[in-house]
Amino acid sequence: MSFRLTDVVRRHASATDLVALTFDGQNTTYAELDRRAGLAARAMAADGLGAGARVVWLGKNRPEFFDLLFGAPRVRAGTAPLNNRLTHDELIAIIEDSAAPLVVLGPDVADLRERVGSIDAVRRVLVVDDDYEAWLTASDEVLDPPDHAQDDDCVLQLYTSGTTGLPKGVVLTHTQFAALLSVGDHWGFDTESVGLVAMPLFHIGGSGFALVCMSFGARVVLVADIVPDQLLATMADEGVTNAFLVPAVLQFLVGVPGAADRDWSKLRAIAYGASPITSTVLNRVLTTFKAPLFQVYGSTETTGAITQLDPEDHDPDGPRAHLMRSAGKAYPWVELKTVDPATGEDLPTGEVGEVWIRSSQVTPGYWARPEETATALSDGWFHTGDAGYLDDEGFLFLTDRIKDMIVTGAENVYPIEVENVLSGHPDIADVAVIGVPDERWGETVKAVVVPREGSTIDSDALLEWCKERMAGFKRPRSVDVIDALPRNASGKILKKDLRKPYWENAEGRHIG
Repeated sequence: MSFRLTDVVRRHASATDLVALTFDGQNTTYAELDRRAGLAARAMAADGLGAGARVVWLGKNRPEFFDLLFGAPRVRAGTAPLNNRLTHDELIAIIEDSAAPLVVLGPDVADLRERVGSIDAVRRVLVVDDDYEAWLTASDEVLDPPDHAQDDDCVLQLYTSGTTGLPKGVVLTHTQFAALLSVGDHWGFDTESVGLVAMPLFHIGGSGFALVCMSFGARVVLVADIVPDQLLATMADEGVTNAFLVPAVLQFLVGVPGAADRDWSKLRAIAYGASPITSTVLNRVLTTFKAPLFQVYGSTETTGAITQLDPEDHDPDGPRAHLMRSAGKAYPWVELKTVDPATGEDLPTGEVGEVWIRSSQVTPGYWARPEETATALSDGWFHTGDAGYLDDEGFLFLTDRIKDMIVTGAENVYPIEVENVLSGHPDIADVAVIGVPDERWGETVKAVVVPREGSTIDSDALLEWCKERMAGFKRPRSVDVIDALPRNASGKILKKDLRKPYWENAEGRHIG
């Protein structure tokens, strides 16, 4: 029989003392997690859930999510974890979109119970620390995985981060995870590994990384809230060997006083990705943790990582230092190319175009969105919307999102290039570059910067500083100084929010 998501836990359940999860000082073994998944499946079946159904999880990271994740496939259903940081109206709209008959709420969002219960498709709403455990343990009968499950059964439905419009449900099946779990072979996992899952479980960097850890029988240290000094302490105290963190979190961690003085000798690998990282932050991570770094590139639609930059290519002072600006090479089971976004024609080495991906990791489509599925997928190729190029060795260099590219006059400017330069300024803690309307050039480059603590930034002086460091058409023509950049739950900067005040009444560009 083909791979099934339930195999991730069941293959380790016979080792009765092997710990699967550590959360808030409490351990759950693989045997216990397998039992709880069977109980959850039995309860779902009793509620009439079957093939094609969705089960919504809404709340901060908690172990109960894994009851649902490994239980739902036993009735051929899938779990849809939602972003608890969205507004209540947004969450209600997404739950309606999922048509989920069962919704489980964490204690942090228990106040949504009544509104969720009023949704037509919802048959039952449960709240952790209220009635969830009673539902789970109403019988001691467990349901085993079915023999008739299909490779294309949806097992996880992740909603895109929604930087533009209502998030779309990305359907991920047994097939996609069969491919993804192979990446763990590259990161030194075994049953002695301790994986940090601090990214939210509604993000592929949270749920996907947890599944990679568990597929090797590793112990997952689950964290509900990212508080930099507490997270550093957890990593050290729990003996974390492997972690996946987005650049924004890495930047917070290396900024904690004394971070580099801790003992990080147990760290085998830190994988990072999900948004661009500046050279300055990357160098600080290397000097702080002194651990092998793996840059990975992917998306929700690709079930996470599809390229990797190896530790030996993270050498800022070596002859191949330029590779630190790349996203690495595609995994052996992934096809990668760049195309002209207007025509779809393949582009030669070194020429910037839209990145397209073909692999068994690529989603079969968006839930109940046939038109958007057809737009994003053609002949098995996923159109990422990312701009980049391949060098003659096959390394992928990302320049930006196609929609974030700034066209000033006849020149294309990719914000990450400008952001990399600005991040080297001693008084800048964080930076984003956007295009703003200009009567003469169509749009010009604007820098939005956050000063380091105790520093001030003079806009005119910064513009002069830029003149010596980048081409004239790339240089910012204006600077905004703000306290913090707007980010979504994945750590991605919400550039649409930064652009909006300038483009609301302008013609010729979509704000998103």
